[in-house]
Amino acid sequence: MDAQLKRGLLDVCVLVAIKSEESYGYKIIKDLKPCVVLSESTLYTILKRLEGARMLTVRTAEHGGRLRKYYRITDAGRRRIEEFKEEWRQVMTIYQFVCKEDEEG
Repeated sequence: MDAQLKRGLLDVCVLVAIKSEESYGYKIIKDLKPCVVLSESTLYTILKRLEGARMLTVRTAEHGGRLRKYYRITDAGRRRIEEFKEEWRQVMTIYQFVCKEDEEG
């Protein structure tokens, strides 16, 4: 899979994982496990990129005697999910065209 495409897919997956409630790294990895396996280093790179793009915010709180970062989606992050859905509809149209040619041949 193209690296840029995969990067975009992973970014949106992370945004969707925190769409309904704030979350933290380990829980995000666990929530994504049914569809994609992410290493901690990959996740934290994505989270840093999304924070820089203002698609999520971060707060730090103590949990079990340790500091934990909690991530919350922003309006920009929600817009990115909607943009992705529209882009994906376009990709599916192209995919169906390509597959149609295979079915007819």
